[in-house]
Amino acid sequence: MRVYLPSTLPLLAAAHAAREAGPAPLSGHAVTPALREWYAGGDQEELEYAALTAAARASLRLLAADPSAPRRRVVLAAEIPDQSVSWARGDASIDGDDRSLVEITAPVAWKRLASGHVDDPAAVPDVTAAVEALPTADAGDEDALFTVDGAEGHELLWYATQELQHLL
Repeated sequence: MRVYLPSTLPLLAAAHAAREAGPAPLSGHAVTPALREWYAGGDQEELEYAALTAAARASLRLLAADPSAPRRRVVLAAEIPDQSVSWARGDASIDGDDRSLVEITAPVAWKRLASGHVDDPAAVPDVTAAVEALPTADAGDEDALFTVDGAEGHELLWYATQELQHLL
């Protein structure tokens, strides 16, 4: 199963050094039955993009938790054995991000990574504003939510796993 792991540049550096992302359990985003049901008209590519976008949004929260991390969202795409992934089934009340939320029950070996997705440096001002607006957006402020959503206006750049070391 393809799983998108939210990350940051410091967490990416740690995973690169350890040759695995972990420790388990890890939160990720994937095409789950709940996401398929919610996004019924989407093909596999659109569903994968929805899961990637949810992971990028989760990366904002990791950035908020680490004030020293460079303000660039990072998402790692990994191929995880199905038996190592679990998800909440059948909860129609959760939002789109939660519909794709999964838990990985084992550390993710570096060799399982398929690619990395990272913000271009030009996105830093919008990502910084989004991180700063998170608490207010969580409280329901529409302007802050607009600011958080503004980070999604920047497409993440694709990197092969052998290229990720150049970002560290």
